[in-house]
Amino acid sequence: MPSASAVAPTATLQEPVVRVDADGIATLTLARPASRNSLSDATMASFSGHLADIAGDATVRAVVLTAEGPVFSAGHDLKEIQAHRGDADRGRAYFEDVLKRCAALMTDIVRLPQPVIAAVEGMATAAGCQLVASCDLAVAGGSARFCTPGVNIGLFCHTPMVALSRAVLPKHALEMLLLGEWVEADDAYRMGLVNRVVPEGESLAAATALARHIAARSQVPVKLGKAAFYQQAEMTLDEAYVFASDVMTANMLARDADEGISAVLAKRPPLWEDR
Repeated sequence: MPSASAVAPTATLQEPVVRVDADGIATLTLARPASRNSLSDATMASFSGHLADIAGDATVRAVVLTAEGPVFSAGHDLKEIQAHRGDADRGRAYFEDVLKRCAALMTDIVRLPQPVIAAVEGMATAAGCQLVASCDLAVAGGSARFCTPGVNIGLFCHTPMVALSRAVLPKHALEMLLLGEWVEADDAYRMGLVNRVVPEGESLAAATALARHIAARSQVPVKLGKAAFYQQAEMTLDEAYVFASDVMTANMLARDADEGISAVLAKRPPLWEDR
């Protein structure tokens, strides 16, 4: 099986999102560059199916999300959206459904037990930017650009706003949403939308390196920690400390916490069993 750090699968494969596993890392590739890797109905269905499979796959310890071609993702498929303008309800039922499915996809990323790392080359716009903001970590190639351009076409990026406002400071989020201007990779790093900026073309290798780093750890604290991070963020300060203390107590009682502390005291490498 090819290494997850190899060149991503080509778009000749029929599935809109292609999965390749290696060394405990599942690499998901948006593989429809001809459609600018838009989040079409088929792409979202494929993506959601892979996430459901990965969630229950104990062999997967981290996930890398990448894309074929010069555009990471242009967001929703505008042709599919416009095709429903002629519906009897002017598209209302379809619009509600597609936004509901997109929200579920973004939520699935956040709730996936394994960390998800985006490797972004080229443009990530609208729901494509939302996708990056929904991932736990993100690495951008030097020429990557980000935008929530809805305001430019009479359509505020309301749903991308949800993920964006949780990833960056409010004024940065509103700047992107209200101006609809391009944000270069270095500014995306400054805003906190991405964790690292690497030379153009190297985001997949860099993201995979981060995934390998995470995959080498016990999965008990990784999975507990990711879930707890998002849960405590919605709580008051007092609630968050009570909740975090309960989770950390459970973590301390895990076999791997005992092993990790014992390894530190004995000055030896730990032997993880993921329990």
